[in-house]
Amino acid sequence: MTDIMDAETQTTLDAHDWFADFEKALTSGDIDAAAALFREDSYWRDLVAFTWNITTVEGPAGVRDLLQHTLAATQPSNFVLSAEPTEADGVTDAWFTFDTAVGRGSGLARLTPDGAWTLLTSLDELKGFEENSGADRPHGVEHGAERDRLSWKEQRELENAEMGVTTQPYVLVIGGGQGGIGLGARLKQLSIPHIVIDKHPRPGDQWRNRYKSLCLHDPVWYDHLPYMKFPDHWPIFTPKDKLGDWLEMYTKVMEINYWSSTQCTSASFDEEAGVWTVHVIRDGEEMILHPTELVFATGMSGKANVPRFPGQELFAGDQHHSSQHPGPEPFVGKRVVVIGSNNSAHDICAALWEAGVDVTMVQRSSTHIVRSETLMDIGLGDLYSQRAVDSGITTEMADTIFASIPYRILHEFQIPLYDKMREVDAEYYEALSRAGFDLDWGADGSGLFMKYLRRGSGYYIDVGASELIASGAIKLINGQVRELTENAVVLSDDRVIPADVVVYATGYGSMNGWVKDLISEDVADRVGKVWGLGSDTPKDPGPWEGEQRNMWKPTQQPHLWFHGGNLHQSRYYSLYLALQLKARLEGLDTPVYNRAEVHHLS
Repeated sequence: MTDIMDAETQTTLDAHDWFADFEKALTSGDIDAAAALFREDSYWRDLVAFTWNITTVEGPAGVRDLLQHTLAATQPSNFVLSAEPTEADGVTDAWFTFDTAVGRGSGLARLTPDGAWTLLTSLDELKGFEENSGADRPHGVEHGAERDRLSWKEQRELENAEMGVTTQPYVLVIGGGQGGIGLGARLKQLSIPHIVIDKHPRPGDQWRNRYKSLCLHDPVWYDHLPYMKFPDHWPIFTPKDKLGDWLEMYTKVMEINYWSSTQCTSASFDEEAGVWTVHVIRDGEEMILHPTELVFATGMSGKANVPRFPGQELFAGDQHHSSQHPGPEPFVGKRVVVIGSNNSAHDICAALWEAGVDVTMVQRSSTHIVRSETLMDIGLGDLYSQRAVDSGITTEMADTIFASIPYRILHEFQIPLYDKMREVDAEYYEALSRAGFDLDWGADGSGLFMKYLRRGSGYYIDVGASELIASGAIKLINGQVRELTENAVVLSDDRVIPADVVVYATGYGSMNGWVKDLISEDVADRVGKVWGLGSDTPKDPGPWEGEQRNMWKPTQQPHLWFHGGNLHQSRYYSLYLALQLKARLEGLDTPVYNRAEVHHLS
């Protein structure tokens, strides 16, 4: 017992000494001494705190460059351990807090005897502009007597009536799905005048209007929204309509300025005035808004990608993209061909089979598949599960742990997990292979999440469809589509698949497609491709970016931002986007370090 206590004490002392040396170097301006505290194979990921950017630098040289450009303005100080450090396999995990000239931050370091291996620094709040929460929460009412006072309801009605009419929003968010709604909640809590617009009649309709069987494939612990977690009785996998209702409720109780039935038709930026002119149609009425900051929250995947095949105009039946799929009921008694083999394709095929529809999946390229139960246990269980909660891992801790692993080495953490999944479910994969399904494990065996980060496609979390494919209940054909005829899909090897309905489960394009349509092609090209890491793997061309392209951070177009991703990413990164916007609203100096260059247009 004494030896264990001595080891724990030494771990704490070593971590304390590292931060003491780091702070001493920073406060004295000794950049070389600070850089020397990092291993050669080290990574410093900063979320806005030092760089007013989301960026990662590598090695002592990268640390040196970051500090040379940011140290004088940041003025970091007061590094304090916020939890007892823990050591395993020669690596010490050290949680800490710190101050900057304008804010307060926190982070997580992985320390070794050779120096820091990874360092995460993140801005938590701006001094003088903190959220009104906890002890500083609003009273909600002023006790006493006052003539002509406005009730809470009247104040909200007045704000809604004036915003966008007599008062302009500082931030306009285009897209009112979970991403736009979560960001709207952050903006509200930071007192940032804002409007979130969406074309649907009600918040949550983005989910309600999708195919009947749709549900979240990620577990509830992974999917909380900012400020308000799902209750303990919430199902592990949320059905789409239930999520739609939650988003509608959330929009109301978080007091988000949300304009439904509103569509953006065009936008342009006035370089001289520093504001946008945005044309919208709200409930049939044309309006013009003049926000300073414009955020596209139109979904990580951008516009639906509908392939063009010869003969589509001749096809006598129904054709539609998976995003427009109404569910199986209209197609009972028909022959449906689903082109694609990722999440939506599998969900749609399974629902069609359940309704007794003759359904064929056309697989054009390999797909990574992982069983939901196995992914929840091996892939997410240590961070996002009831097991994690019971062991003391909060959502906030899990988010920080995950964010603290630099993208450059994240695949090294993922590969052993997916190797284990492949071993555990060996018979399952053998059955799929026997059925002719073309499986892959990612370009380097790193599995689902790296595919998601790199390209946003190419995978399926199995919630039941794979068994139907393995048994032949869902017919599977591998090949490339050459053309459509009046009543069939024809493949490049002349095979003919009779069809009354064709569903294109063919994914989405880059989010800057919306920029091209609503602003201009020049601005879309100036911003470049959205999403991906530059991993030089399929659909994620190099060079290496180090972070998600253009997401949640300054772009090459001033005052234009992108927000989105899955519910976890929308929750976590909405804070850092909101803090960047708040700093600009309040006139703080926000010099951006290492603004990403554009290497690809789409």
